[in-house]
Amino acid sequence: MTDTDKLREDLLQASLGHVAFDGWSRTALRAAARDLGVDAALAQNAFPGGEAELIEAFSAWADGQMLDALEKQGVAAMKVREKIATGVRLRLELLEPHREAVRRGLAFFALPHNGPLALKCLYRTVDAIWYAAGDRATDYNFYTKRLLLAGVYSSTLLVWLNDGSEGRVETWTFLERRIAEVLKMAGGLGKAVTGALDLPDRLARRFAPRPARR
Repeated sequence: MTDTDKLREDLLQASLGHVAFDGWSRTALRAAARDLGVDAALAQNAFPGGEAELIEAFSAWADGQMLDALEKQGVAAMKVREKIATGVRLRLELLEPHREAVRRGLAFFALPHNGPLALKCLYRTVDAIWYAAGDRATDYNFYTKRLLLAGVYSSTLLVWLNDGSEGRVETWTFLERRIAEVLKMAGGLGKAVTGALDLPDRLARRFAPRPARR
């Protein structure tokens, strides 16, 4: 880790406590710099993209923490459904101390001009989960799986943010139900797309001239 990387990580972690009050903003970044005794200009240079770069770094940090936790869980021995559900659950559990920062993050992403960044962060998260689950697809399944998981993660995140049940049991029940629905849907989509892709060959075989009988 370079000195710049270390500074960015320290500033990110120090900013999280301020984000709860100041949102994802340069104000929170300056407050983090004061906490660390870092010059404000140096802190701004560490995140030249301002609050957008800061929240993107937070998302990337959460993805990295999730991947580390998945490896420790022995994800290689799990079934695909378990891998996906565990990836989503671990990421949310790791974010538990930063629930208000996550809530503020959703408000930040909801602004129209932040839409592309929101999609970028979401894609990185679901791609990381699928890759950790062993997915190496290069065909249409690659995008289908990520699109479906994006819906699962986003909806589960909203439930988690509003879940007051003990141990977030309502969130995990919702997650299991959504995973089951998505896997069923993915199977149907896969068959439909495969059938569509095979249709030209099947039609060609059906209507190809038959060899003349001798």
